[in-house]
Amino acid sequence: MINRNQIIAWAEEALLDTDRFVVDVLVRDGNVILVFLDADSALTIAHCIEVSRFIESKLDRDEEDFELRVSSAGLDQPLQLLRQYHKNIGRSINIECHDDSKITGKLIAIEEDKLVLETFTTKKQSKIKKQEVGDTINLPFDAVKEAKIIISFS
Repeated sequence: MINRNQIIAWAEEALLDTDRFVVDVLVRDGNVILVFLDADSALTIAHCIEVSRFIESKLDRDEEDFELRVSSAGLDQPLQLLRQYHKNIGRSINIECHDDSKITGKLIAIEEDKLVLETFTTKKQSKIKKQEVGDTINLPFDAVKEAKIIISFS
């Protein structure tokens, strides 16, 4: 059976001395290996191919067949690592808390064990929704159940 921790170690070895990092590795039934990467600057297809080739060179298909997919963590995926929060300072974010409350705001800073957010409130005027800046809040990391970046094309 393919070992998840070994795949993580190989991926991290392939990324040494770069600004790229492993977000997650999943090994599913049928030896389907999914490696999710991110970077402090930019992550390209070439970077993913490089990591894929490195991991493939460590595995033996004659010993055990596998399918390997290396890709970016994706903007639609929740943030998982502190490093991802740091790279997204200044961006808008949706947060679901463990108490099932939801917060939408701009990630202003990260301080020790908390996020600093400038919250948004949505007001409806006629048929038009308008976002207004609310309060600045400090949210402990342990209160966050899931956080996703709001994709903006402006």
